[in-house]
Amino acid sequence: MSEALARPADAGGAAPARSNAMVAVLAFAGIVVSLMQTLVIPIVPELPKYLDASASNTAWAITATLLAAAVATPVAGRLGDMFGKRRLLLVSLGLLVSGSVVAALSESLVPMIIGRTLQGLAAAVVPLGISIMRDNLPAERLTGSTAIMSASLGVGGALGLPSAAFIADNFSWHVLFWTSAALGVVALALVLVIVPESKVRTGGRFDLLGSAGMAVGLVSLLLAVSKGADWGWGSGTTLGLFAIAVIVLLVWGWYELRTTQPLVDLRTTARRQVLFTNLASIAFGFSMFAMSLVLPQLLQLPEQTGYGLGRSMMAVGLVMAPQGLVMMAMAPLSAAISKTKGPKATLMLGALIVAAGYGLNIVLMSEIWHLVLVSCVIGAGVGFAYGAMPALIMGAVPASETAAANSLNTLMRSIGTSVASALAGVILAQMTTSFGGSALPSENGFKMVMALGAGAALLAFVLASFLPRQRAAGAAQASPAAGGSGEQAEVEAGEVSGVKA
Repeated sequence: MSEALARPADAGGAAPARSNAMVAVLAFAGIVVSLMQTLVIPIVPELPKYLDASASNTAWAITATLLAAAVATPVAGRLGDMFGKRRLLLVSLGLLVSGSVVAALSESLVPMIIGRTLQGLAAAVVPLGISIMRDNLPAERLTGSTAIMSASLGVGGALGLPSAAFIADNFSWHVLFWTSAALGVVALALVLVIVPESKVRTGGRFDLLGSAGMAVGLVSLLLAVSKGADWGWGSGTTLGLFAIAVIVLLVWGWYELRTTQPLVDLRTTARRQVLFTNLASIAFGFSMFAMSLVLPQLLQLPEQTGYGLGRSMMAVGLVMAPQGLVMMAMAPLSAAISKTKGPKATLMLGALIVAAGYGLNIVLMSEIWHLVLVSCVIGAGVGFAYGAMPALIMGAVPASETAAANSLNTLMRSIGTSVASALAGVILAQMTTSFGGSALPSENGFKMVMALGAGAALLAFVLASFLPRQRAAGAAQASPAAGGSGEQAEVEAGEVSGVKA
């Protein structure tokens, strides 16, 4: 068993130039995936016209991506651990390209939903990339490289919005998806040429029943959360989906604890370091997405409201673009703090910075520069946190479970963003002001959502405080490669570092 858990003996022997190229390619792949998720935002109001469908039906072009990503991420992570992370990374990028082409050729709703579903199935690219780094990079480079990979999500999202707005304003909306397909092909080719396959695999039998149960439970939960406002939170459909989610996930957990090769090792997930990192990830996902909901609306609402800034979608993208660049700029600093103080300290610092950013937003929201400042402060905090989370996860699981564990952590963030979207939607729908005969979200409604974002960040800080006391991140990540006893490491170093060889 120790052979399966150890990093390859030559993992640190790769030439620095090739290692740098591998990190750059994987980060680029992460940027492409996050670009895909934001490219559609500028055309959402126009989709009913483009696809000859109602607004409620075209909303499935967004919901389908969310549901597909939730199911695919943990499944792809587990398959990557079993059969090769690079292989699953290529499959994910292939699905992204296929989905982009289908969406680009769409003239009606059904092909668009199919294309967006295929695109959502590529969401595992970032956790798979981080896991490939663990298997192929020396321990001293791992923290910084994974921080860059995590930041790629923010960079792609920030750059995607102004780019998509420019394309939508000047070209056919189909060009958005052709652009996504072209970038996916480039990423696929670069991965084929530069990224090596990992030698760390578990093999074994895939938990088909467990994956089906998890899919039913997650889809029911996220469907209820994302569509509850449209269907009514007290409607039979919404309550029924919540009930199905609870029952199915409880039965799924019971089954996973009793099967010999589970899709998700719940015993590993219950370790203190993994559990509290995942809980903090839910809170961070909520906090980060709250800003993504508030700032674009504040920027686009009419100036006559007294708090709106009356700007275009292009301006929204340009205001939010610096956030992603700040996230990337914070990656080396996040890695440095994790190496000296441990990733727990980095995560807690990130939470405080995000909370401070929302506090600023409550009092500074009347000028463009106010919102640029707020987005950069929050982006800095998210950059710290997202750089620390993979380090915490990889410091607590054996190398053979890296992709599955990172994928589950990514899923936790997605659940947080889904809850943020639903709750903020309810608040902004209830706290309104009349303008030109229409009900618009009120200034106090926006401030309430910002306060919730700050509260979620502070909750992440509290949850992170329950993480075991840690050494430098490099030492933590080296432990699993040594095949040492995880329980012993938890006693001696204050963290779980692996399993007994």
